[in-house]
Amino acid sequence: MGSAFDLNIEEVLEHWPVSHAVREVLANALDEHHLTGTAEPTVTKLAEGRWEVRDFGRGLRYEHLTQKENAEKLGHPAVIGQFGIGLKDALAVFDRRGVTVTIRSPHGDITTERLPKTGFPDVVTLHGVVGEPSDPGRVGTSVVLDGVTDHDVDVARLQFRRYRGDEVLEETKLGLVLARDRDDAPGRVYVKGLLVAEEPSFLFSYDITDLNAPLRRALNRERSNVGRTAYSDRVKDILRACSSSPVAAALTADLGRFASGGMHDELGWKDVAIHACRVLQTVDKVVFVTPRQVGHASVAYARDDGYRVVIVPDDIAKALANLTDLDGNPMVDLRAFQREWNESFTFDFVDPADLTEAERAVFELTDAVIDLAGVDLEDAGVEEILVSETMRLDEGGSGEIVGVWDGSTGQIVIRRDQLGSVVSWCGTLLHELEHAVSGAGDCTFAFEEALTHRLGALAESALELQR
Repeated sequence: MGSAFDLNIEEVLEHWPVSHAVREVLANALDEHHLTGTAEPTVTKLAEGRWEVRDFGRGLRYEHLTQKENAEKLGHPAVIGQFGIGLKDALAVFDRRGVTVTIRSPHGDITTERLPKTGFPDVVTLHGVVGEPSDPGRVGTSVVLDGVTDHDVDVARLQFRRYRGDEVLEETKLGLVLARDRDDAPGRVYVKGLLVAEEPSFLFSYDITDLNAPLRRALNRERSNVGRTAYSDRVKDILRACSSSPVAAALTADLGRFASGGMHDELGWKDVAIHACRVLQTVDKVVFVTPRQVGHASVAYARDDGYRVVIVPDDIAKALANLTDLDGNPMVDLRAFQREWNESFTFDFVDPADLTEAERAVFELTDAVIDLAGVDLEDAGVEEILVSETMRLDEGGSGEIVGVWDGSTGQIVIRRDQLGSVVSWCGTLLHELEHAVSGAGDCTFAFEEALTHRLGALAESALELQR
């Protein structure tokens, strides 16, 4: 027998399964691969119940059986094994579960055995039995496990992102945003490629590569099934660092499901939702609307103008009104679109001679309606009453307005489709005439009072004609 290296372990926790120990062996092999830049480790089934994990690094030494922090691993951004259960505990799990371990490296062959503790023959602990290397020319380390099942190995492998093949949507300096396997699959949270939690209500999966202090503390306490409070801040940071359309588009599309209750948990973080909107506008032509604005006519105009409509909750829409996208351009909500439309708007006037016969018949009622209403156009400052194919948008949100009084030009302009009926043309004409006469704007008490008075006068005139 070779030299016995006391691992100072009598028993490990009963709930640790064999897969946890296999995971540790895999993690060590992958860490050596990252640290040395050597070939990818191999995981090979040698026979039923017998597997080998092999790396091609510097070779394991008996000193590695001690349980202590490895400065080399702590300082490497890609190394996984900063928070595994540790090789010592892995060997103890194998021993408790009846798995025989044989480690071979150019520095020696190591197996495990329960032996009395030196100086205390009544205390039996697990020892690493270290012998001369059976192959001094071996490259790297071979760990052969006898007594493991295919299931144990599969479960261990699936703890690593590299073996699952998650699609990377975006990489940031803090970590990766990954696509979920399927819509009904949970989101997964990895830390440096190692699975620490599953989130059924997450939109994405994540691989955190830059750990903050709360996450480090949590991983020191719990090596698997880490609680959300430990990593949620880092997930937020990763999402706020994203600048690509695939991630932002998926987030904002999901944001539109808030009314139906189908929104994923990441969108409950307001700062993440706002950032996604800013990213999306930077890379796409979008307009943000609330659920109450979806039916407004202006939304159809926005779509016709090439905008993609993104539905957001009221609180997000309110916040966006004071923000810019990542290029410094003001965020485009429905009001901003309407202002932009109106600033570039020009009337498309229609010559009365070009009206249809039916339209002309309605248009020719104009003077009679003005006389009936008792309006003096000269006193009101009205110089022209015109028809236009186009009309400005109402920035109040109701869509395209049907008529307008422009005091600077003395023009009343009415949209052509109002000539479709006597009621619509006369109603719009009287409305705009009252703006001219009263000087009051829409949605004011003064205008309502003036319009009410005008309707009364009009009724009086109509009744007198009937007598």
